[in-house]
Amino acid sequence: MNRRTLLSSCAALAAATALGPLAPPAVALPGQDDPVRFRLPAPNGPYPVGTVALHLADTARPDPWVPSRPCRELMISIWYPARGGAARPTVPWMPAAAADRYLSLLGLPPGRVQLGDTHGHEGAPVGGPPGLLPVVLYSPGANASRSFGTGVVEDLAGHGFLVVTVDHTYDAAAVEFPGGRVETNPLGRISDYAKALAVRTADIRFVLDRLAVLQSGGHPGVCRTPLPTGLRGALDLRRVGMLGHSLGGATTAATMLTDGRITAGASLDGGAAGPVVDAGLDRPFLVVDTPGKGGMESNPALRAFWSHLRGWRLHLTVRGAAHESFGDDALILPLIAPLLGMSAPDLEDEVGTIPGHRAQAFQRAYPRAFFDLHLRDRGRLLDGPSPDFPEVDYAR
Repeated sequence: MNRRTLLSSCAALAAATALGPLAPPAVALPGQDDPVRFRLPAPNGPYPVGTVALHLADTARPDPWVPSRPCRELMISIWYPARGGAARPTVPWMPAAAADRYLSLLGLPPGRVQLGDTHGHEGAPVGGPPGLLPVVLYSPGANASRSFGTGVVEDLAGHGFLVVTVDHTYDAAAVEFPGGRVETNPLGRISDYAKALAVRTADIRFVLDRLAVLQSGGHPGVCRTPLPTGLRGALDLRRVGMLGHSLGGATTAATMLTDGRITAGASLDGGAAGPVVDAGLDRPFLVVDTPGKGGMESNPALRAFWSHLRGWRLHLTVRGAAHESFGDDALILPLIAPLLGMSAPDLEDEVGTIPGHRAQAFQRAYPRAFFDLHLRDRGRLLDGPSPDFPEVDYAR
């Protein structure tokens, strides 16, 4: 499994913040043998953030990657605006056993990198604005974890959205299930992207089914993990958006074609594949890409998909960005690049020349503006170019 594949970001869902630059993450400057420490900048929404991880099992579907498994199992995390969460512990950026496996796959010895905690308080009661909460689903890039979109996801939650992040088991680098069982990609990396897209689409549709169970007062999970107070009945399943990075962006478009429950979708440097390329969509869709290779100008399938969009559409290009600028990798990679032996040109190829705090400012501002507009009918950032984001080019 190569380093670039493993570090493929899960860009995230999500959303935003004050339009000005964010402070860089607080990290300790390590000596030669000191651990590298990472923690995301705090979200700045009006609400504290709560979170709960749930184990789901689709007993009607054999696992398509590992036939010996009795059914398709997923781990999801639900992030939401909370109340009174300060007394609850914050959850780690990645569960401990999964983090150990992930770092070992990178060739990093135990303790060399400390990934720290999120700002999500485990099991805190649901709070936020009055009424039901609009829902956003998040699908990460290929061979990546749901953790890599945490920065934008917890910021979205702090602004009043309920966000569901999904680990696509045996596609993600490392997924930890209750009891400490960790599942990795048996082939080392995804190579059959058509199959992966179909599996992910089925995963997301199943998650939507389980959210309906949660909204109706049931428990969606396997292990009956205690649910936060107020979570049952808090979801507005008439207002559902979806966000994805890379293959997660293609998953967003493909799922919207087959499932009308998703109102609006956004793709962060993702492509398009399958029937949706020619069929297009009649609902709002945001395409975000980078200049040059990988962007719409060099991707015929993405251009065809764009040309067949019949609803509200917007194409944003972030100058100075690269493929890993759309998730937590934009902040993590520069910290651990020396440990991985990455040269400065290799690092630039991954995260571009855009400063990390500007990449995260974009991640927070633009997805939230998109979901504010199409799930809450408010906001003007997407009307046209903003002086607060001179690096962002608009096309309709």
